[in-house]
Amino acid sequence: MTDQSSKRGLGTWLLVAYAVVIAVLGAVLAYQGGRLVAVGGSWYYLIAGIALFLAGVLLALGRRAGLWLFGATLAGTIAWALWEVGLDGWGLVPRLAMISVLGLVLLPFWGVARRRMQPLSGLSYALVTGVLPILGAALILWPLLMPRNVELADASKLPADSATAFSRGTVPSPDGNVAANHDASNWTSYAGSNLSNHYTPGAQITPDNVKNLKVAWEFHTGDLKPKDSKLGYAFQNTPLKVGDLLYICTPTQKVIAVEAANGKERWRFDPQTNPKAMAGVAATTCRGVSYYQAPEGTAECPTRIFWPMVDGRLGALDAQTGKLCTSFGNNGYVDLNAGTGNTKPGFVGPTSPPVVMRGVVIQPTGQVRDGQEGDAPSGVVRGFDALTGQLRWAWDLGNPAITAEPPAGQTYTRSTPNVWSLMAADDELGLVYLPTGNASGDFFGKGRTPQDEEYTASLVAVDAATGKERWHFRTVNHDLWDYDIGPQPNLVDWPVAGGGTRAAVIQATKSGQVFVLDRATGEPIMPVKQIPVPQGTDHGDWTAATQPISPGMPNTVGAPSREFEKIIESDAWGMTPFDQLVCRIQFKQLRYEGMFTPPTLQGSLAFTGNHGGINWGGVSVDLQRGIMVMNSNRLPYTLQVYTRQKMDELGVVSVFDGKSKTPGYMAQKGLAYGARKEPWMSPLNTPCVAPPWGYIAGVDLRTQQVIWRRPLGTGYDQGPMGIPSKTKFEIGTPNNSGSLATAGGVTFIGATLDDFMRGFDTRTGKQVWETRVPAGPQAAPMSYTINGKQYIVAAVGGHDRMETKSGDSVIAWALPDDAQAAPAK
Repeated sequence: MTDQSSKRGLGTWLLVAYAVVIAVLGAVLAYQGGRLVAVGGSWYYLIAGIALFLAGVLLALGRRAGLWLFGATLAGTIAWALWEVGLDGWGLVPRLAMISVLGLVLLPFWGVARRRMQPLSGLSYALVTGVLPILGAALILWPLLMPRNVELADASKLPADSATAFSRGTVPSPDGNVAANHDASNWTSYAGSNLSNHYTPGAQITPDNVKNLKVAWEFHTGDLKPKDSKLGYAFQNTPLKVGDLLYICTPTQKVIAVEAANGKERWRFDPQTNPKAMAGVAATTCRGVSYYQAPEGTAECPTRIFWPMVDGRLGALDAQTGKLCTSFGNNGYVDLNAGTGNTKPGFVGPTSPPVVMRGVVIQPTGQVRDGQEGDAPSGVVRGFDALTGQLRWAWDLGNPAITAEPPAGQTYTRSTPNVWSLMAADDELGLVYLPTGNASGDFFGKGRTPQDEEYTASLVAVDAATGKERWHFRTVNHDLWDYDIGPQPNLVDWPVAGGGTRAAVIQATKSGQVFVLDRATGEPIMPVKQIPVPQGTDHGDWTAATQPISPGMPNTVGAPSREFEKIIESDAWGMTPFDQLVCRIQFKQLRYEGMFTPPTLQGSLAFTGNHGGINWGGVSVDLQRGIMVMNSNRLPYTLQVYTRQKMDELGVVSVFDGKSKTPGYMAQKGLAYGARKEPWMSPLNTPCVAPPWGYIAGVDLRTQQVIWRRPLGTGYDQGPMGIPSKTKFEIGTPNNSGSLATAGGVTFIGATLDDFMRGFDTRTGKQVWETRVPAGPQAAPMSYTINGKQYIVAAVGGHDRMETKSGDSVIAWALPDDAQAAPAK
């Protein structure tokens, strides 16, 4: 046999082998397509699978009909794909990528095909193996390179910035409370001040010069997760800046003061938080601390730092020295577990800072470990004297008669909705705003008390001096989805018809709604409508007939807009047709009828998922321009409830009773049903809906319209099966944290699953700055000015549950000394 004939023989066998691969892929596609048809889904996959199988067999046999059948399948697939999703690049990936690649790989076999499939013209072969596959690839790449999801405002059509600010950034404070307000030089409370708008009056950094930002200093806290530790770590801290010091709180609740000008450590304090409590909470973290200036003449700790620990303590430190204020509580600490009935470390623990107002430190019990037990510690909120730590008042929603310590031998009402996220306060009105969660047992609500039902997922205004409730507003009726209020309230002046303003509170939600209420009365300023929602469960729970929506405001049920996105079968997605098929089959098997589809034994789809919408990072408000910037998630969750017998068979127990034999379930011990919740993911560990999975958007609060929106984040550090893609496509990732709006017109944010901080032109949405950071940026940035220079500061340390890189950095960026600050446009 000659060398040439040997090569011909090898080419023939390679073509036959490749044809077998096509046939096998077709058979698998047909099998999965048959399963989809059986549950009432699309016929395409079954038909295309059979066609590919036959094409592969015919190609292996050297029949020209195999080539024509493959070409017809490819052409039909292109037409079908465009009909289903249009020019959506990501939507076309699982529909066109595989079959286009299969066609392109056939191209080099022209010589073998010409001999085996005579008569066969080169033009025909090129059409099937070149033109059509390249067309399929181009239809994917063109939309990806020219993303339609990036919708920016046209700067030429925007009105010029008004000389009059949209809203005040300050309110009168009768006692001169430092946290009531802040200027460009300070950051006096978690979100800037008690008004909680994540906004700085600092205007030195603008869209024109932000590109010149450089790292001014980087501080390492040293609080890194030990290599063998099973603790869940999350560095979610936003520092405070008062005077010349920056106050940082680490995941294990160490408090550190550094010099704001250079990042040099001044002092640190380690409270030696109970390791069992840190292991019990879902993720040990400390989102922030609070600052208090004591009345003149106070001997010990004239300025104080208050902060909570997840083991159930509230501490007080001298803000200048870092030493415990021994006159506060018991040698510097108040026991938050007292009266709550908590005997299990980590079952409940505060992770968000208190509010300080009227000489009172207002501290909720904190987060309750979700889904573990129906009988949980109380969600009581208490006010403590800022000097002595003595209890001033208690707000127990289950028993309003208890306003101080519970009677001897009793506790505050157990299992009530808790306040785990960040609060806001109006020093002029003397009110603190409490965003509540759910009663224990997030996904099974039968048996909740009337008080639980009334206050679940609600915003509650209480008098800071007395703890008396002024009003409350419920955002979800009979919550079965864990839509507790995560976002911090924002306090602004809202324009009203005829001129003038009303003192308003903006409350974003995980359920996707954005409510606007009068902050003195709780009366809706923007209309609230009750709409009918899906009814009935298959396990004896009941469903609310209606749910409240805010139709006059944009929502985050899908891409931020006035419309509510509803998923359909063609929205189910994967990186390949095979994992997309799994998602499509699941979609047909799950119960889903739109927003507020209840959990079921068969399994349901929740969209938004319980991660949001908008989560604890909340929204920022540019008080000068009247633009609200919100980052949101577009990630459905699957919810399923299980009988107690089934949970027992699976060996599922509360985390406080041991380790479950089958992980990933929520015991809901003591209730009739357990549960499982998880993001709706494909076998390749990508979401079962096409990108974007996360957005950032700008909303004009004067018109209540979305003026720009775009995907937030890339797949650079994430990808299928956990493999980083190292690409900069703006897929929009799930995100966790908040943004910072500046008077200079730049909004800064991290929050994403890639390790970048970004800056956007607040008016247009154009990205004007990006920088690589050493770990996950799951903390909201802040800003201050010192020595004539504005700094942007963010904690960069990752979040274990978001699977981002861990670290211990606090980084400050500033313009170089020789950079000239351009005026804001």
